[in-house]
Amino acid sequence: MRVLEMVLFGIVTILLLTGPVSAADITHVKMGTEGAYPPFNSIDENGKLVGFDIDIGNALCDAMHVTCEWVTSDWEGIIPALLAKKIDTIVASMSITDERKQKIAFTDKYYISPVRFIRRTGTDATPNEIGDAVVAVQTSTAAERLLRGRFPNAQIKTYADQEQASLDLTAGRVDLVAADAFVLLDFLNSEAGKDVEFVGPSYTDPRYLGEGVGIGVRKEDGQLLKMLNGAIKQIRQDGTYQRINAKYFDFDVYGG
Repeated sequence: MRVLEMVLFGIVTILLLTGPVSAADITHVKMGTEGAYPPFNSIDENGKLVGFDIDIGNALCDAMHVTCEWVTSDWEGIIPALLAKKIDTIVASMSITDERKQKIAFTDKYYISPVRFIRRTGTDATPNEIGDAVVAVQTSTAAERLLRGRFPNAQIKTYADQEQASLDLTAGRVDLVAADAFVLLDFLNSEAGKDVEFVGPSYTDPRYLGEGVGIGVRKEDGQLLKMLNGAIKQIRQDGTYQRINAKYFDFDVYGG
């Protein structure tokens, strides 16, 4: 019994000394992103991370009065990187879904985006008659979930990154691409996408797209989650969000 009492005393002492994590304890945050998803996150010709996600992340760090350190990860490895504590957040246009919420926690949304399809101009591929078309999609994305759920007979070709999927469309190796509408819009406005067009409606089904796009954190990091949610509200209220929005888009990406 004496040994058990000593062990319990040691545990209680540690808890009293450390206590819960407070906002004052969080001064440095490793912001995780992909760096291959323009206009939200990408690496420019100077090797610098740029994009909507990056500007929003920096604004949130300013609002929280913490130092940001950006860390890139490939898309499929980004949740494992968070769980392994290589990063503290995922600021990478990640949709909030029930499946992901089993592993990590999410902030409130910071934008919402539908999925759309694109095709080469002059071709007749369409989501309404998708059975004979080969459809490109980035793996492990909301677009892939929607494609497999809404179009179970589609011939799907998956890619590790969005850029290669879009380039295979222009090369004629696939008939359609399904992806985040904002990302596709950026591609259509580029030289590579000059002969590409949207086809079909916008898809926003929450069964596949979730509740919008949020910032991922570890479930045990409740104080950081609270700080991030407060910062999202702050930049929405003080106009910072709207200024960043206007830098990239001529419409409100936050949604209703």
